[in-house]
Amino acid sequence: MKYSKKFPSGLRLVVKKIDGVLSVSMGILAGTGSCFETGAENGISHFIEHMMFKGTAKRSAFEISDAMDCIGAQVNAFTSKDITCYYAKSTTDHAGEAFEILSDFVLNSIFPEEEMEREKGVVLEEIAMNEDTPDDLCLDVLAEAYFGEEGYGRPILGPAENVKNFTRQNLFDYIAERYNPENLVVSFAGNIDVNYAAELVEKYFESALQKRKFAERKKPLALAHKSLFKTKDIEQAHIAFAYPSLAREDELMDAALVVNAVLGGGMSSRLFQKVREQMGLAYTVYSYISSFTEGGLLTVYAGVNPSNVAKAQDAIEGVIAEFCKNKLTQDELARGREQLKSSLVLAQENSASQMLAYGKYMLYNDAVLDFEKRVRGIEAITMEDCERAIAANFGRENMAASIVGKVNRPLEI
Repeated sequence: MKYSKKFPSGLRLVVKKIDGVLSVSMGILAGTGSCFETGAENGISHFIEHMMFKGTAKRSAFEISDAMDCIGAQVNAFTSKDITCYYAKSTTDHAGEAFEILSDFVLNSIFPEEEMEREKGVVLEEIAMNEDTPDDLCLDVLAEAYFGEEGYGRPILGPAENVKNFTRQNLFDYIAERYNPENLVVSFAGNIDVNYAAELVEKYFESALQKRKFAERKKPLALAHKSLFKTKDIEQAHIAFAYPSLAREDELMDAALVVNAVLGGGMSSRLFQKVREQMGLAYTVYSYISSFTEGGLLTVYAGVNPSNVAKAQDAIEGVIAEFCKNKLTQDELARGREQLKSSLVLAQENSASQMLAYGKYMLYNDAVLDFEKRVRGIEAITMEDCERAIAANFGRENMAASIVGKVNRPLEI
């Protein structure tokens, strides 16, 4: 059973009731992330996510975590390029208590100065950890190479200097602009009565929201078409390539996901079979699609020995060139469809995945996700759809590349 409601403030609620489970996942999703930030703000969405757990007028940081532990609930959060999500999972009998705690820290965090200073140290360590994780760093460099230094090219964590300089007022000002009712969605998935879920949101969230006007920020989307490198004293060279892909709601998006599954989505994919199994050039090689409202990118990544960078690049480009020329086989089309469909079906058995899927769809599209319709659409994907999706990807005129390792120059593209 699916249910949705729009409250007078503009806040939206979506509920996916799942029978046969004993728990419920709940999330509060805000339509903000690093792609909406200015240069001086870069990293503030993520820093706010951290600080939301550090105390309210009602609870200290310890009391927030202790209250969740007392009812056996799990709580966490994440920030991405265009969304921030605070979520919890509890047994059904403690759903009301869990949602009250979740609402309290999202709406009423006070950001104590002493907690600010401590958490800056934590986030600075996270930034340092990212610098020491070369595959993640390579993909951050790739985002800048593809999108430039603004919008989707901004790193989620932001630069260390920004984090050091954030003030309490910076956090309150950003929340006042971005955490507006029209830019928030509450999502439930699991064993919860839909009317009870609406009552919880009315009692603990809608009634306490500040009714502020919302003006969306424009996100610059100018493709940079660069090849960037970062020198690191590490044993492997990490290489990545970005090709233009489709917007999130493009009619060919699912066909593009099928194409990606065949290209680099698993152990039977063409990239894995050629670069790893046949040539032995990489332990890890894969591709994936990142889709946003305005467009997307298809990323190919591999970790290789520095002496094999040129061979690996030639192999990857050769696989893609052959793929664009000869397209998919019927067996690959069938396998790609089943991979995509099964990933969605298996996610249906996870209430947290469902909470996020329905919440995101409501946030982005102001509508309730029709899961059955999407599955039918995947089953109906044709070879022609996939050929059109291939034509829409892999445009070399806008591709970008990155490399991290013992290098002193970028890849040639």
